[in-house]
Amino acid sequence: MSTEGGITFPDLDSWQAMRRYLIEHADDIRRDTALLETLGLQSKTKHLIDFGPAALSRLEARALKDFDVRRQLEMTARANFDAQSQTHGLVLSLMEARNHSDLARRLNEEVRHRFGLVAATIALEDTGAVPLGWKTLDYGGVDYIIGETGLSLLGPDGVCRVLFDDDVKRVKSAAVLRIALWREGRPGLVAFGSNDFDGFSPDMGAELVAFVARVVERVADRWPVLS
Repeated sequence: MSTEGGITFPDLDSWQAMRRYLIEHADDIRRDTALLETLGLQSKTKHLIDFGPAALSRLEARALKDFDVRRQLEMTARANFDAQSQTHGLVLSLMEARNHSDLARRLNEEVRHRFGLVAATIALEDTGAVPLGWKTLDYGGVDYIIGETGLSLLGPDGVCRVLFDDDVKRVKSAAVLRIALWREGRPGLVAFGSNDFDGFSPDMGAELVAFVARVVERVADRWPVLS
């Protein structure tokens, strides 16, 4: 026997003898539940002893990780499906608009009801008549708001009074999309306002709101603007 740091270790011959003893009495050891628990072992079958606590801990951690990943995937898929369904209903409503004013009214009401937004508006530069219910922008206003080469602007920078009027007090973030109407391609904007700072952010994809803006663009082309 040898001693190191106050701990006594068996020499090789003693260890070999102990090992032979354990093997010879393996059945008795497997039946000794208290001993197995003290050693951190758990008898699984007649011929298998597993490291119970450690093994169970690893299995539990892996199961929780797999569950979290699966739950996140399911929640993302469900959110995408719901968004697509609500967008489909929104588009159908916009296509039933009777005139420009009705189009603006439907857009505002539908996004508030379906997506919980504060408001949605359509704006047009003042280079000619502007439909009733639409916002009026000064000449060059589209480029001023989203930039000369910008197609969209998402985040708090898109929040401005000219697009949301008194609703701007409740709007914390916005998505603003460029549109061009009629043969002359009059510049305009479609804007969506959210009362959540993270409702629209610069790193967010604009595909969904851009699709709605394209629908507004096409539906508005049905009717001329009377001066």
